[in-house]
Amino acid sequence: MSRNSDPIKLGIVGVGKIVRDQHLPAVAKDLDYRLVAAASRHGKVDGIANFPTIEAMLDAVPELEAVSLCMPPQFRYDAARTALEAKKHVFLEKPPGATVSEVEDLKALAAANGVSLFASWHSRYAPAVEAARAFLGSTQIRSAAINWKEDVRRWHPNQDWIWAPGGFGVFDPGINALSIATHILPAMFITSAILDFPENRAAPIAAHIAFRTSDGLPVTMELDWRQTGPQSWDILAETDKGAMVLSGGGSKLAVDGRVVHEEPEAEYPMLYRRFAEIVRAGVSDVDLAPLQHVADAFMLGRRNVVEAFFD
Repeated sequence: MSRNSDPIKLGIVGVGKIVRDQHLPAVAKDLDYRLVAAASRHGKVDGIANFPTIEAMLDAVPELEAVSLCMPPQFRYDAARTALEAKKHVFLEKPPGATVSEVEDLKALAAANGVSLFASWHSRYAPAVEAARAFLGSTQIRSAAINWKEDVRRWHPNQDWIWAPGGFGVFDPGINALSIATHILPAMFITSAILDFPENRAAPIAAHIAFRTSDGLPVTMELDWRQTGPQSWDILAETDKGAMVLSGGGSKLAVDGRVVHEEPEAEYPMLYRRFAEIVRAGVSDVDLAPLQHVADAFMLGRRNVVEAFFD
């Protein structure tokens, strides 16, 4: 990818699995960035300056222009505030914060300091999502269902933060489904929810949610972190033009069983492309709808205690 100006000097905060799997490879191939520093309590990135905290990184590398914040959501607000007050552009890994009000405050702070804030809903950039949105926009939707089921042991091995208050539990992957659903479906609202909490955990391991759209159509959502074997990341819709299935986390679109769109995944390169766009344009991109639905599920949801879970 060619660039129109000097590369953005970038720092990454929170060097964990998602950074190594996704952020570092995406940034390394993008000519819009030059990764110059990282901050993390435990991880390091070879070949650049590493620091134990974001404060130490910003003090030592004042030429940084932007930071990607990839620590758990419970700790993201303070780091984002520190970066925004230092007039750095901020990329927020999903979910963008532990609460809606935190992110609202960050939006205002970014505007006050003349820098860009990006809530990076990576699943919206899955290759078949826009095709699904275009298809649904041309139909009459009769109902929809979201089935997002995966094995927490596989995707979050030994990560205790996801089970703590503010760690989201099964809504950590579930918010990916919501980021797609809020992009391709009409406005929708939760009417009821049951949240399954293991007796030894402070966050849910499964959720069963009913929505209605602004037009009164039913949408159901099933989340589960105990799936074994093949993983399920599907959004289905019954329409007047056939049954749509958006599967593989948004990578494949089929209508009445016929595949109409499928491409290799390139979510994080596209996220960083979008971040560069908003930094160059001097704007922010912060959609809170997926996070608001999670908050609503906890507000309306009935807690159901299930058998203890161990990693």
